[in-house]
Amino acid sequence: MSHSPRNRTVTSCTLLVVSLGAGITACSSDGHPLSAEPYDAAEQVSLNAPVDDGKKADPDKPLEITAEGSDGRITDVTATDAAGRYVAGELSADGTRWHSTSPLAAGARYTVRVSTEDEDGAPGRKVLAFDTSRPTTKKRLNVKFGPDAGTYGVGQPVTAELSAPLKDKVARAVVERALKVVSQPAVEGGWHWVDAKTLHYRPKEYWPAHATIRAYSNLAGIKVAERLWGGRAKPLKLTTGDRVEAVTDASAHSMAVYRNGEVIKQIPVTTGKPGFETRNGVKVVLGKEYFVRMRGTSIGIAEGSSESYDLPVYYATRVTWSGEYVHAAPWSTGSQGSANVSHGCTGMSTGNAAWFFKTVRPGDIVKVVNSYGDTMPAFGNGFGDWNLPWQKWRKGSALVEGPRPEDRARLQPESV
Repeated sequence: MSHSPRNRTVTSCTLLVVSLGAGITACSSDGHPLSAEPYDAAEQVSLNAPVDDGKKADPDKPLEITAEGSDGRITDVTATDAAGRYVAGELSADGTRWHSTSPLAAGARYTVRVSTEDEDGAPGRKVLAFDTSRPTTKKRLNVKFGPDAGTYGVGQPVTAELSAPLKDKVARAVVERALKVVSQPAVEGGWHWVDAKTLHYRPKEYWPAHATIRAYSNLAGIKVAERLWGGRAKPLKLTTGDRVEAVTDASAHSMAVYRNGEVIKQIPVTTGKPGFETRNGVKVVLGKEYFVRMRGTSIGIAEGSSESYDLPVYYATRVTWSGEYVHAAPWSTGSQGSANVSHGCTGMSTGNAAWFFKTVRPGDIVKVVNSYGDTMPAFGNGFGDWNLPWQKWRKGSALVEGPRPEDRARLQPESV
């Protein structure tokens, strides 16, 4: 080329901000070449938001940055709010335009860093800041993570309860992208919509032993649907202990308890008899109760029938909300290891039940195989999440096509 932009005389003012009637101008003090500042292509960018002039940008509108004129191009744009959330965007092939592909948060302050280069490749950089207006409605979508903070077994899913139901797939996608779960060590995982207000998050496999898991929301200020905006959520931190798995073979009347892959105890047991078969599949320990009064009426057995019972039960480890436990059953010790005589629970001697009760914690895995019972349902009666194959689990995501690069970047903070 016949000229160098860095030696060019600056003869006119450059418009940096043009939205909402707000403008900032920059020009040289006179027309003499030696008094002009070096040419910088970043001075030729335009942002469609008011920059530091007291006005507020509309968070419903996409953010756009354009390169004015033909002497420079945009090479990179980074837009973040004060909470560290990134705004995903796309840059045109010719570098003349960048636009956001994810919504802005309301009531937030954004910093935009624009990198450019001129026609000779000389770099430029511009940093701009603006505020977004607050939403006109006070309706908020709040999120509560579960379980309570603490240490759990490697089978414990993370849950998210919404304050209002969402049926629209687009709104669900906005929420799902904003709900983050990270672990150390890192594992592949994903959300599954259980119903319109409930999501569960689990890894493809179980959590690693002795992992740290954090769940947090980037939904605050984000528009979810018409007249509905994201609220704030308390973050959650969990840790996992050893990998403890109890595997019961109903046909062999035996339970093997594993810790980190090694058998630590074999226990003779009895499981559900015909008509009351124990559910197959993976269950997760929900809690432990030293004493429970168990009645047949709680599972639909009429009082006074031949199957009726009313028993004090000790060392009861709950695995379903409907009343399936692993517990002490001293009345059936003669059948433990040889026959299935219970009404669906896994029974064992008092000594073994006490050992089991002390060994396991909520989130540990209790698996039953070779029973004539149905498979534990994935949802509604505890945590049967692991009974869904991974591909079916992923189909419960509102992001059914899988995360795109912009999805992964969207609302991702620089650090947790």
